[in-house]
Amino acid sequence: MSASISTPSSAKPSISTKLCIDASFQLQRDNFTLDSTFTAPGSGVTALFGPSGSGKTTLLRCIAGLEQPDRAHFTINGQCWQDEKINLAVHRRPIAYVFQEASLFPHLNVRDNMRYGWRRIAKQQRKIQFDDVSVWLGLEDLLERRPEQLSGGQRQRVAIARALLTSPQLLLMDEPLASLDANGKAEILPYLESLWQELDIPVLYVSHAPEEVQQLADHLILLDQGHVVASGALNTLLTDPLLAISHFEEAAAVLDAHVVAHDKEFHLTSLAFDGAQVSVSYNGLPLGHKARLRICARDVSLALVQPLQISISNSFAVRVVSIDPDRDPSQMLVRCEVGGQHLLSRITRRSVHLLKIELGQQVYAQVKSVALMK
Repeated sequence: MSASISTPSSAKPSISTKLCIDASFQLQRDNFTLDSTFTAPGSGVTALFGPSGSGKTTLLRCIAGLEQPDRAHFTINGQCWQDEKINLAVHRRPIAYVFQEASLFPHLNVRDNMRYGWRRIAKQQRKIQFDDVSVWLGLEDLLERRPEQLSGGQRQRVAIARALLTSPQLLLMDEPLASLDANGKAEILPYLESLWQELDIPVLYVSHAPEEVQQLADHLILLDQGHVVASGALNTLLTDPLLAISHFEEAAAVLDAHVVAHDKEFHLTSLAFDGAQVSVSYNGLPLGHKARLRICARDVSLALVQPLQISISNSFAVRVVSIDPDRDPSQMLVRCEVGGQHLLSRITRRSVHLLKIELGQQVYAQVKSVALMK
């Protein structure tokens, strides 16, 4: 289900000059306490990540005005929606809310489902156009179908399109892929990756799946038992050995890179970041195209000298900045710096001992697999 409403001119939020999201909510419900304060960018995707019961959905509902906390403060890009004096009602908050279930109208086709909210927005307030959303989410060939004729991933794409066509100032997404199987998630994730490049509104994305966060988010807020554990740029938190997320089996770094060359003979594309270079399967992206790379900790081994005559082609110099015990007592988590970015290497404790790896040492990262995220 998606929901959205524009703020009428008679109830405009108060204005400040701070272009970001600034939030603080305190709420007591039975045996659960939400006491969360955070600041996030006023654009891009901010993921709210944490285990079940950590308060992610409750926090999102507070932002939407669906929960009334005991104390609250919320401003977004210069507009105050809630504080000691202001408390905009749900229908006066210019948001779109996408839930776990698409909840499309079964009697309407895709086109009319998408237009449901769009028709209720005044023409002068329509900042997102129907044809654009159809292209962004790959729905052009599905417009005449009914919901029962769609896959789970297709239905969720329609729900997202319906929400966007209300031209919200903030998009809230509460685990929108949770009801999909692996195939459904694989189908929709590339569309979401491309979608964020087209939008200029902030997105708050709730998830407890590390792979989704790594693939979609720019900024990360970690929640546990109703409290914000950490908040910051995605790669900074993903590679912080003091945070539990860096010790997950799926632990990975997400690095900013750009396309520098194509090798059509061997079907490879080269990307560079901070003086290092890696190759991925040829993708046809233009030279200079900015992209993100996901490198899993388990796919990074370390060597004291530049490796020669090995099958791993992605190897580059890094500097060791931390060495920490991992969840498995036989493993260590080594955080390395390349330029201004960080990546993780999960290697055995014995390897650290035999190689005599130390803080500040230059070593060579050998990366077995790199995932390109456009």
